[in-house]
Amino acid sequence: MELPGYYRAEKKWDLVVVVDRRLFATVEFKAQVGPSFGNNYNNRTEEAIGNATDYWAAYRNGAFQGSPRPWLGYPMLLENARGSTQPVSVAQPHFPVFEEFRDASYAKRYEILLTKMVRERMYDAASLILSPSDAGRNGAFSEPCAELTFANFAENLVARAIAYSRTQR
Repeated sequence: MELPGYYRAEKKWDLVVVVDRRLFATVEFKAQVGPSFGNNYNNRTEEAIGNATDYWAAYRNGAFQGSPRPWLGYPMLLENARGSTQPVSVAQPHFPVFEEFRDASYAKRYEILLTKMVRERMYDAASLILSPSDAGRNGAFSEPCAELTFANFAENLVARAIAYSRTQR
């Protein structure tokens, strides 16, 4: 479903919830499987930050007329594979990278990204789920960060829905 942007005309989001002609929630679902974890991680990072920046600028500038502050979420499913879980080197030709990125796997880098985006209030909630390609269909998954569990993600959205419903009586 398309929503207007501020830096672009519109963006197609994966899930848009409109209640009584007001934007209530928006979710961008993402997944990544190998083999090119490095390029895809960088692209996902730029996309996630850019989408949130555009979304909140559109909101501040009245794109979602009559809507209270909407809820924005970002669940990420990452293939649990050697390429996503082994440490990755960093390039530091001129300046050192932040310590948390040194020897961090792509899974850890996603954890860092999602945690920072939530703490910086770019997204109201995010989740990180790792699942192996050979067992994911059978329900095998892990959640490497307690702050980024899907239960926390869903709880945050449900709390917003309850609060919204109580103000509409």
